[in-house]
Amino acid sequence: MFQLGCASRVCFKNEILSGLTVALALVPEAVAFAFVAGVEPLVGLYAAFMVGLLAAIFGGRPGMISGATGAMAVVMVALVAEHGVEYLFAAVVLTGLFQMGTGVLRLGKFIRIVPHPVMLGFVNGLAIVIFLAQLQHFQVASPEGTKEWLSGEPLVVFAGLVILTMLIIYVLPRITGAFPAALAAIITVSLLALGLDLDTVTVGNLASIKGGLPSFHLPAVPFNFETLMIILPYALILAAVGLIESLLTMSLIDEVTGTRGRGNRECMGQGIANTVTGLFGGMGGCAMIGQSMINVNSGGRQRLSGVAAALFLLMFILFASPLIERIPMAVLVGVMFVVVLATFEWSSLRIMGKIPATDAFILILVSAVTVFTDLAIAVVVGVIVSALVFAWEHAKHINITSYDDEQGSRVHELNGPLFFGSVKNFLELFSPADDPDDVIIEFQNSRVADHSAIEAIDTLAERYIRAGKTLHLRHLSEECRQLLRKAGDLVEVNVMEDPRYHVADDQIA
Repeated sequence: MFQLGCASRVCFKNEILSGLTVALALVPEAVAFAFVAGVEPLVGLYAAFMVGLLAAIFGGRPGMISGATGAMAVVMVALVAEHGVEYLFAAVVLTGLFQMGTGVLRLGKFIRIVPHPVMLGFVNGLAIVIFLAQLQHFQVASPEGTKEWLSGEPLVVFAGLVILTMLIIYVLPRITGAFPAALAAIITVSLLALGLDLDTVTVGNLASIKGGLPSFHLPAVPFNFETLMIILPYALILAAVGLIESLLTMSLIDEVTGTRGRGNRECMGQGIANTVTGLFGGMGGCAMIGQSMINVNSGGRQRLSGVAAALFLLMFILFASPLIERIPMAVLVGVMFVVVLATFEWSSLRIMGKIPATDAFILILVSAVTVFTDLAIAVVVGVIVSALVFAWEHAKHINITSYDDEQGSRVHELNGPLFFGSVKNFLELFSPADDPDDVIIEFQNSRVADHSAIEAIDTLAERYIRAGKTLHLRHLSEECRQLLRKAGDLVEVNVMEDPRYHVADDQIA
């Protein structure tokens, strides 16, 4: 079930070094997201370790990195504020159970219904969110307790370290690919800042990351129906947010690597990770697109890189916290800025005027909703708008071709799907008063799709009956006939044999 994925020494080295790079980038993110959720930094770090390790082992996308995320942290704020961190742990356990259920029911495949404009909007919006999240590091607390933007020498030092980090990441791969560029940038610039004794913010200024091994901790909440009602809404939202972000990140990594992940297995992996994390005092999490891109760009394509990142993070917590806490935040901000540039789909700007206006609108809408709300809502909004646009466009395509056959019956050949969006146009196509006594509607090029379509057929049949005329429905597919039969009293359909075709005769009284 679990394979490291490396058969050569070079692969092993690349995976380990890539994991180390990712682990260094995970530290400030986990601490920051813990603050967002209103919990202690170690709660975020433990989540980054356990979710990262278990998702790497059991998930469906080798090379993808998971951990504590901002998308899930913002959902946790209200629960922690109103009920405390123990209820959060219980909600995370339930979240994992829901996610495992999604995997068991094989619902991960539904990520395929996300249209490409929604995917582009998701990626661009996420890049903007990552960029905006880094701007807080350009601020410093004032004596009055408010946040002020850096200025003067502190700004020059911070910005200089950021730019130097980005330059190393861009230039080093053109010289050699033997060492991950992001890791080289972190080590080089950190040593330079320490050697020159630069006065700049470090990881340790955010919080201490020193701690022990996570221990089993059953959430200290009453195990009753009232507790379930408190955590249930949060667990459902967390499960949805986590799976949407994980599956979309998986799709992006699939595209970058030219391989294919397994959606249902990823649902199971995320579920296992969150259930265990909730039982060991972690805040839960999901796939992280920024760290996943760092990993892939650094050469990490197998499960080993994800496992290594989690284990390195644990070693940082246990043994190396004094060293990690001395890394300048500017270095990690520079790494994340490179991730932003690599994540944003710049091609979407070039094609904006070449794609349909509705697709361009959806792309911009999803990006905006991602920035101002969260990823899950943005994707749901994008899919709904895409579906409505699709329905609207297809509603215009219904039409009829009319002629009289050799028996003197008027035949109306229906073209296009009959569904809720097209029923109004469908009814306007027919004029019972102008038709002869026997009328056939030919459905060979059409399809009855839903209840609205049944109601439309029923309405049309009643119009012909009131006009004293007979209406037949011909060449309905078996699925359509079954749908009409299931309608019961709404529509009675008798299938009549004919040497040339099957006729469905509508006999509504």
